[in-house]
Amino acid sequence: MDKRKYKNNDYLSIIGLGGISIKGLGYKKSSDIISYSVDNGINYFDVAPGYGDAQDLMGRGLIKYRKKIFLACKTKYRDFKESRKDLEKSLKLLHTDYIDLYQLHGMKSNEDFEKITSNQGAMKTLIEAKESGLVKYLGFSCHSIPIAKKLIEFYDFDSILFPVNWGLLLKNEFGNEILDLCNKKNITVLALKSMADRQWYSDEIKTYPNCWYKPITDTNLMDLSIKFTLSKNVTSLLPPGDEVLFKKSVELAKNYKKLTSLEKKYLYKLSLSSNPIGNKEEIYI
Repeated sequence: MDKRKYKNNDYLSIIGLGGISIKGLGYKKSSDIISYSVDNGINYFDVAPGYGDAQDLMGRGLIKYRKKIFLACKTKYRDFKESRKDLEKSLKLLHTDYIDLYQLHGMKSNEDFEKITSNQGAMKTLIEAKESGLVKYLGFSCHSIPIAKKLIEFYDFDSILFPVNWGLLLKNEFGNEILDLCNKKNITVLALKSMADRQWYSDEIKTYPNCWYKPITDTNLMDLSIKFTLSKNVTSLLPPGDEVLFKKSVELAKNYKKLTSLEKKYLYKLSLSSNPIGNKEEIYI
């Protein structure tokens, strides 16, 4: 599995395991997926308290691998008190005394920004945790162009977890300016929703219950989606939150080759009739 530079001497596998993929699978099955990941060159693992029992499962499954991997976690809380509790609980559940990357989760509104940047906001938790050695790097996940820009201007974050999706970018130009800004400011980009197809219909049976969107499942299009995302200044991407699609992504990424001009033209043509999960400014989910 290819690796790309995150920061300093830390390099990440171009595919990471998102905790949502092991949610609800039980200790045995989730541990098998974690072992499969490590055996196939995955060293980037991402989780959050909002992913059901994923923190507990990932924490137990990673105990014997902790020194070999890069562990990322998040907090959804915007205030200092609750985000600090969240961090302390995550450290316990993940069976670790530090987290490689700690992130503000799902930043989307001006209200989010105002709360985390207040005197007793969540940024205080992140900064203090980094200063004390509980956290190595700081970042945020974001689904809004204006809020991503405000956060980048506010603080020198190490990375952003951000949607980099061919349908969104080619049809609606979502994300170009953030990718350019991150490149200019040396902020590492970690990608979400690379293989998002469209929103679930309200009356549709969700065949992938851990996915907030209908994922791309066609092998060829999955391969092109991975290639497209990694053709940008992206260090690593997190596949859809499903065990089968995750493993499929890993196998495709093991044979990763650069996106060709013909493949990009094909995706562009396909994007014209696509129904992406956002517009030029924000993601709908």
